Amino acid sequence: MSDLLPIFLVAPPGLETVLAEEARDQGFANPQPVPGGVETAGNWPEVWRANLVLRGAARVLVRIAQFRAMHLAQLDKRARKVDWGSVLRADLPVRVEARCRKSRIYHAGAAAQRVARAITETLGCPVSETARIVVKLRIDDDLCTISLDSSGEALHKRGHKPAVGKAPMRENLAAMFLRQCGYSGTETVVDPMCGSGTFVIEAAEIAAGLYPGRSRGFAFEDLAGFQPEAWDALKAGATTRTPQARFHGFDRDAGAIRSSAANAQRAGVAQTCTFTCQPISALEPPEGAPGLVIVNPPYGARIGNRKALFSVYGALGQVLRDRFRGWRVGLVTSDGGLAKATGLPWGPPGQPVVHGGLKVTLWQADLAG
Repeated sequence: MSDLLPIFLVAPPGLETVLAEEARDQGFANPQPVPGGVETAGNWPEVWRANLVLRGAARVLVRIAQFRAMHLAQLDKRARKVDWGSVLRADLPVRVEARCRKSRIYHAGAAAQRVARAITETLGCPVSETARIVVKLRIDDDLCTISLDSSGEALHKRGHKPAVGKAPMRENLAAMFLRQCGYSGTETVVDPMCGSGTFVIEAAEIAAGLYPGRSRGFAFEDLAGFQPEAWDALKAGATTRTPQARFHGFDRDAGAIRSSAANAQRAGVAQTCTFTCQPISALEPPEGAPGLVIVNPPYGARIGNRKALFSVYGALGQVLRDRFRGWRVGLVTSDGGLAKATGLPWGPPGQPVVHGGLKVTLWQADLAG
């Protein structure tokens, strides 16, 4: 399992270029943004490393075979020629997921069954709908691509944040929005409506040099050829540091503040994070140099009534204009009208990003001193 493999980093739609930048910064080979993700290549330790260190990826897929098939019998025959034993273990169950698009094989369920049967009859491993190991079959214009999902659970599930609010910001989205705001781990971060604390905790982890995948397991640990000692050494290679900056979350919901504090404790960043229960009107900048305010306020399509939110956004904008001179602001919302209701000097809005069935946009402003 030492040859270079095509690796596909699944990106939140709309953030492919941002994820490619992160992958490049982390030393992955020639990452190229494409619709739905980022293409790169590497050996299996690079697959492990992608799961461990990339904050913006949703999943890491590894392509193990590609061929053309015009009908199910041809798919069956060619799937049996795949060296399944080099990647799968005969003693562990797998499941096969299929998607067909513009192909003569149009029945995804039948295609998945053929590949599953090929695996069981050539390797002997069982097939289960609840298996942790997932083989993904994609058929586009009669071209069949077979990949392994090396991640298991989606990568935004860091493993230390069971407590979430009503409409949580996914960790990988939060990390990419922080990156788009120019955050590098050296400045103070304030979230005036922190919910379960995602922005604050991600910022603190980045500042501390902590790997996002340090607290969880991955599907690749159940694949053939996995080397536990090498994996442990990779995890131990993080260059951690004590941040000089501090990270502040505020929310008027006391339950959200308790959840945020508990999540920060589990993530190992409680010593640099402060969470306070208070309304927007009480918001004041913390001591020290200006930094970044980043916020994911409620939006009408998600929580509550849109009309009532105009006053909330207006109050937020007023407080930031009056008290946060010299700070940068990043605001995530699905509603451009609400963003404009803040009265902040926004630049051009960012690329729409799919989040929770909606398309949200990052708005950025520089509150010149």
